[in-house]
Amino acid sequence: MDEKTLLHRYLNEAREALLWKLDGLSDYDVRRPLTPTGTNLLGLVKHAAGVELNYFGRVFDRPFPGPPLWSTAEALPASDMYAEPGESRESVVAFYGRVRTYADETIAALPVDAPGVVPWWSQSRRAVTLREVLLDVIVELHRHAGHADVVRELVDGAVGMQDGNTNMPSVDQTWWMAHHARLEKIAAAADPALRG
Repeated sequence: MDEKTLLHRYLNEAREALLWKLDGLSDYDVRRPLTPTGTNLLGLVKHAAGVELNYFGRVFDRPFPGPPLWSTAEALPASDMYAEPGESRESVVAFYGRVRTYADETIAALPVDAPGVVPWWSQSRRAVTLREVLLDVIVELHRHAGHADVVRELVDGAVGMQDGNTNMPSVDQTWWMAHHARLEKIAAAADPALRG
């Protein structure tokens, strides 16, 4: 397998993991903010679309064919991390599908050493290649897939790395509850203020 094909495979694994975390959840649950900073599943997908749109478009001077799902002109901070009331799950997922196709076209059209410029990076780091962009986006999307793992577990207890591969030990819920209690005891014992 050549380098670009391998990198593209890892990119697709992160993309699919993010989208899979939405499966079977209500519109409320995909939008629920479950961290103090508002992290939610649909927001992670929307953010991934923005990441790919910028890195595989602006960096290589390839305008996106059509308007983006949202405008950053008057956007609030972190507005790419949640879906607005008028942005349905279907519209966010469909937009990400269009962005993925567009990003895939960039990846297919350019060699891994094709030059690009990341205008939002520091001057000393702006000059990049497709290889560097692929690696950067892979790392970012896998990081967000990890966020999605935790958020999904908080929503309904579902865990897993990929559809059909939980990557978790085969134990029942009783074991997990006992394991959680054991870890809580270990944590409490490590804190002098909590020791009895």
